[in-house]
Amino acid sequence: MPLVNLKPVLREAKAKGYAVAAFNPVDYSSMKAMIKAAEELNAPVIIQSSAKTIKHYGHKAIIGWMRELAADSPVPVVLHLDHGKDLDMIKKCVEMGWTSVMIDWSDKPFETNLEASRKIVELATAANIGVEAEIGEIHGVEDDMVVDAVHYTDPNEAERFCRELDLAAFAAAIGTAHGYYKGEPNVKFDLIGEINRRTNTPMALHGGTGLSDEIIQKCIKLGCAKINISTNLKHVFIDGFVDYHKAKPTDYEPLRVLTAQFDALKQLFKEKIAQFGGTNRGTELLAKVA
Repeated sequence: MPLVNLKPVLREAKAKGYAVAAFNPVDYSSMKAMIKAAEELNAPVIIQSSAKTIKHYGHKAIIGWMRELAADSPVPVVLHLDHGKDLDMIKKCVEMGWTSVMIDWSDKPFETNLEASRKIVELATAANIGVEAEIGEIHGVEDDMVVDAVHYTDPNEAERFCRELDLAAFAAAIGTAHGYYKGEPNVKFDLIGEINRRTNTPMALHGGTGLSDEIIQKCIKLGCAKINISTNLKHVFIDGFVDYHKAKPTDYEPLRVLTAQFDALKQLFKEKIAQFGGTNRGTELLAKVA
């Protein structure tokens, strides 16, 4: 079916106590692997393009690929813009057919962030798509952005932010980080719980790569309904090529190499979708969002 709005997808996930996997694609093949993994598990999936991926391929190519891949899919597929910093890029995603966008002005003063996010919510609501926004800065590297220290989200600001904005997802700095963890992550579970109680808005967990299953499950239980996986995907994308070539160094048939990479990616996606509780949620959810 056509791409679907993020908002009802996450509200259903939060209500049912699971999280929807959100993957950052690298190319057409990785997008296809995401959707095939979701179809094999009968699960919803969020495909979220980074700003640099859009700059590389262009809006037209990405939306064209996604419309083709999702058109006959029997599961809900969301096309989401991850970490939108450029308002013009965000607006173009809305115009071109993305079904969710993230405005990330978390490095700006609260009032500036709120007003910019309000304008994007108004624009997106008119187009019947969802919006994710963020307060607090998440440590690590994402889309060439570097944050050296965590600026934890203030629950008072979170409550006001979500009260004034009708968000599909709220991203908060709660101790996770973009990229692989160099030590044990200091996830603030009490903060997640308090923000969830005070906002009643599905939370997006950034920095999902490398978190233990124990941490993941506790975050889901506390209200995280969207979990982002990017760094793990990048490693499997590269290793899929390298491992095949090491095993068969004389094979220079590109399609066999691409197939090995595709299969490795699909396996990763299936593992994460199942881990987050998305298995067998697709058909039921599709009836509610169609």
